[in-house]
Amino acid sequence: MVAEGHPTDLVKVIHLLMLSFSWGMQAWVSLIAGVVLIQQVSRHTFGIVQSKLFPAYFYCLIGSNLCNLVIYAAYHPRDLLDWHRDVQMLLYIGALITACLNSQWFAPSINMLMFQTRKVEKEHGLGGQIGLFIPREGYEKLKERDSKYRVIRSKFDIYHRVSILCNLIGFIGTTINLIYTALNLATI
Repeated sequence: MVAEGHPTDLVKVIHLLMLSFSWGMQAWVSLIAGVVLIQQVSRHTFGIVQSKLFPAYFYCLIGSNLCNLVIYAAYHPRDLLDWHRDVQMLLYIGALITACLNSQWFAPSINMLMFQTRKVEKEHGLGGQIGLFIPREGYEKLKERDSKYRVIRSKFDIYHRVSILCNLIGFIGTTINLIYTALNLATI
Protein backbone atom coordinates (compact mmCIF):
# COMPACT_ATOMS: atom_id res chain seq x y z
CA MET A 1 0.00 0.00 0.00
CA VAL A 2 1.13 3.53 -0.67
CA ALA A 3 2.31 5.52 2.35
CA GLU A 4 -0.51 7.03 4.40
CA GLY A 5 -1.55 10.43 3.15
CA HIS A 6 -0.12 9.86 -0.35
CA PRO A 7 -2.67 8.21 -2.64
CA THR A 8 -1.71 7.32 -6.19
CA ASP A 9 -3.17 9.22 -9.11
CA LEU A 10 -5.48 6.27 -9.83
CA VAL A 11 -6.85 6.36 -6.28
CA LYS A 12 -7.38 10.11 -6.54
CA VAL A 13 -9.29 9.68 -9.80
CA ILE A 14 -11.43 6.87 -8.39
CA HIS A 15 -12.19 8.95 -5.30
CA LEU A 16 -13.20 11.99 -7.38
CA LEU A 17 -15.27 9.88 -9.77
CA MET A 18 -17.14 8.16 -6.94
CA LEU A 19 -17.73 11.44 -5.13
CA SER A 20 -18.94 13.11 -8.32
CA PHE A 21 -21.09 10.10 -9.18
CA SER A 22 -22.74 10.20 -5.74
CA TRP A 23 -23.39 13.91 -5.90
CA GLY A 24 -24.65 13.91 -9.48
CA MET A 25 -26.96 10.98 -8.88
CA GLN A 26 -28.34 12.56 -5.71
CA ALA A 27 -28.84 15.92 -7.42
CA TRP A 28 -30.61 14.34 -10.39
CA VAL A 29 -32.86 11.95 -8.45
CA SER A 30 -33.63 14.33 -5.58
CA LEU A 31 -33.98 17.66 -7.34
CA ILE A 32 -34.76 17.14 -11.02
CA ALA A 33 -36.12 13.73 -12.02
CA GLY A 34 -39.02 13.69 -9.55
CA VAL A 35 -40.28 17.15 -10.48
CA VAL A 36 -40.07 16.38 -14.21
CA LEU A 37 -41.69 12.96 -13.85
CA ILE A 38 -44.58 14.04 -11.61
CA GLN A 39 -45.59 16.57 -14.25
CA GLN A 40 -45.73 13.88 -16.96
CA VAL A 41 -47.36 10.82 -15.39
CA SER A 42 -50.15 10.04 -12.95
CA ARG A 43 -49.54 9.89 -9.23
CA HIS A 44 -49.87 6.10 -9.20
CA THR A 45 -47.49 5.67 -12.13
CA PHE A 46 -45.02 7.97 -10.37
CA GLY A 47 -45.19 5.71 -7.30
CA ILE A 48 -44.52 2.60 -9.37
CA VAL A 49 -41.54 4.24 -11.09
CA GLN A 50 -40.11 5.26 -7.72
CA SER A 51 -40.64 1.77 -6.32
CA LYS A 52 -38.47 0.38 -9.14
CA LEU A 53 -35.92 3.21 -9.29
CA PHE A 54 -35.19 3.82 -5.61
CA PRO A 55 -33.74 0.41 -4.66
CA ALA A 56 -31.13 0.76 -7.45
CA TYR A 57 -30.55 4.40 -6.50
CA PHE A 58 -29.95 3.60 -2.83
CA TYR A 59 -27.68 0.62 -3.59
CA CYS A 60 -25.61 2.76 -5.96
CA LEU A 61 -25.35 5.36 -3.20
CA ILE A 62 -24.25 2.73 -0.70
CA GLY A 63 -21.56 1.48 -3.08
CA SER A 64 -20.21 4.91 -3.97
CA ASN A 65 -20.41 6.20 -0.38
CA LEU A 66 -18.64 3.09 0.91
CA CYS A 67 -15.92 3.49 -1.72
CA ASN A 68 -15.48 7.16 -0.77
CA LEU A 69 -15.32 6.33 2.93
CA VAL A 70 -12.81 3.52 2.47
CA ILE A 71 -10.50 5.62 0.29
CA TYR A 72 -10.75 8.60 2.62
CA ALA A 73 -10.15 6.48 5.74
CA ALA A 74 -7.20 4.66 4.17
CA TYR A 75 -5.38 7.88 3.38
CA HIS A 76 -6.46 9.89 6.42
CA PRO A 77 -5.75 7.74 9.49
CA ARG A 78 -7.50 8.74 12.68
CA ASP A 79 -4.33 9.90 14.43
CA LEU A 80 -3.58 12.35 11.58
CA LEU A 81 -7.03 13.96 11.50
CA ASP A 82 -7.75 17.53 12.50
CA TRP A 83 -11.24 18.83 13.17
CA HIS A 84 -11.86 19.60 9.47
CA ARG A 85 -11.04 16.07 8.49
CA ASP A 86 -13.01 14.70 11.45
CA VAL A 87 -16.06 16.50 10.11
CA GLN A 88 -15.40 15.23 6.60
CA MET A 89 -15.10 11.65 7.89
CA LEU A 90 -18.37 12.04 9.81
CA LEU A 91 -20.06 13.34 6.65
CA TYR A 92 -18.90 10.28 4.69
CA ILE A 93 -20.18 8.01 7.46
CA GLY A 94 -23.46 9.93 7.68
CA ALA A 95 -24.03 9.67 3.92
CA LEU A 96 -23.40 5.93 4.06
CA ILE A 97 -25.69 5.39 7.06
CA THR A 98 -28.56 7.40 5.57
CA ALA A 99 -28.31 5.51 2.27
CA CYS A 100 -28.35 2.22 4.20
CA LEU A 101 -31.38 3.29 6.24
CA ASN A 102 -33.22 4.25 3.08
CA SER A 103 -32.36 1.07 1.20
CA GLN A 104 -32.95 -1.40 3.99
CA TRP A 105 -35.78 0.12 5.99
CA PHE A 106 -37.55 3.17 4.61
CA ALA A 107 -37.81 2.35 0.88
CA PRO A 108 -39.27 -1.16 1.41
CA SER A 109 -41.74 0.17 4.00
CA ILE A 110 -42.71 3.10 1.77
CA ASN A 111 -43.24 0.77 -1.20
CA MET A 112 -45.44 -1.58 0.81
CA LEU A 113 -47.53 1.31 2.16
CA MET A 114 -47.66 2.99 -1.27
CA PHE A 115 -49.15 -0.12 -2.88
CA GLN A 116 -51.70 -0.38 -0.05
CA THR A 117 -52.77 3.26 -0.44
CA ARG A 118 -52.76 2.90 -4.23
CA LYS A 119 -55.21 -0.01 -4.01
CA VAL A 120 -57.66 1.96 -1.83
CA GLU A 121 -57.30 5.14 -3.90
CA LYS A 122 -57.88 3.23 -7.12
CA GLU A 123 -61.11 1.76 -5.69
CA HIS A 124 -62.28 5.35 -5.10
CA GLY A 125 -61.17 6.73 -8.48
CA LEU A 126 -58.18 8.63 -7.11
CA GLY A 127 -54.51 8.63 -8.11
CA GLY A 128 -54.87 9.19 -11.83
CA GLN A 129 -54.21 12.91 -11.64
CA ILE A 130 -51.14 14.32 -13.33
CA GLY A 131 -49.15 17.24 -12.02
CA LEU A 132 -47.34 18.57 -9.02
CA PHE A 133 -50.32 20.45 -7.61
CA ILE A 134 -53.35 18.18 -7.71
CA PRO A 135 -56.61 18.76 -5.83
CA ARG A 136 -56.39 17.23 -2.34
CA GLU A 137 -60.12 17.22 -1.48
CA GLY A 138 -60.78 13.65 -2.64
CA TYR A 139 -57.89 12.30 -0.60
CA GLU A 140 -58.95 14.25 2.49
CA LYS A 141 -62.52 12.97 2.19
CA LEU A 142 -61.24 9.43 1.81
CA LYS A 143 -59.17 9.85 5.00
CA GLU A 144 -62.29 11.01 6.85
CA ARG A 145 -64.41 8.08 5.61
CA ASP A 146 -61.90 5.25 5.74
CA SER A 147 -59.96 4.83 8.98
CA LYS A 148 -57.78 2.05 7.52
CA TYR A 149 -56.73 4.35 4.66
CA ARG A 150 -56.08 7.18 7.12
CA VAL A 151 -53.73 4.98 9.19
CA ILE A 152 -51.89 3.64 6.13
CA ARG A 153 -51.58 7.12 4.62
CA SER A 154 -50.34 8.55 7.92
CA LYS A 155 -47.63 5.87 8.18
CA PHE A 156 -46.69 6.43 4.54
CA ASP A 157 -46.35 10.18 5.12
CA ILE A 158 -44.13 9.67 8.18
CA TYR A 159 -41.84 7.15 6.48
CA HIS A 160 -41.70 9.28 3.33
CA ARG A 161 -40.72 12.41 5.28
CA VAL A 162 -38.01 10.58 7.24
CA SER A 163 -36.71 9.05 4.00
CA ILE A 164 -36.57 12.50 2.41
CA LEU A 165 -34.72 13.80 5.49
CA CYS A 166 -32.19 10.94 5.27
CA ASN A 167 -31.70 11.62 1.57
CA LEU A 168 -31.25 15.33 2.26
CA ILE A 169 -28.70 14.64 5.02
CA GLY A 170 -26.74 12.37 2.69
CA PHE A 171 -26.92 14.91 -0.13
CA ILE A 172 -25.71 17.76 2.11
CA GLY A 173 -22.87 15.58 3.40
CA THR A 174 -21.82 14.63 -0.11
CA THR A 175 -22.07 18.25 -1.25
CA ILE A 176 -19.87 19.49 1.61
CA ASN A 177 -17.34 16.73 0.95
CA LEU A 178 -17.29 17.53 -2.76
CA ILE A 179 -16.76 21.23 -2.04
CA TYR A 180 -14.04 20.49 0.49
CA THR A 181 -12.34 18.10 -1.93
CA ALA A 182 -12.54 20.65 -4.76
CA LEU A 183 -10.98 23.33 -2.57
CA ASN A 184 -8.17 20.98 -1.50
CA LEU A 185 -7.43 19.04 -4.69
CA ALA A 186 -3.72 18.89 -3.97
CA THR A 187 -4.31 16.96 -0.73
CA ILE A 188 -6.82 14.27 -1.74
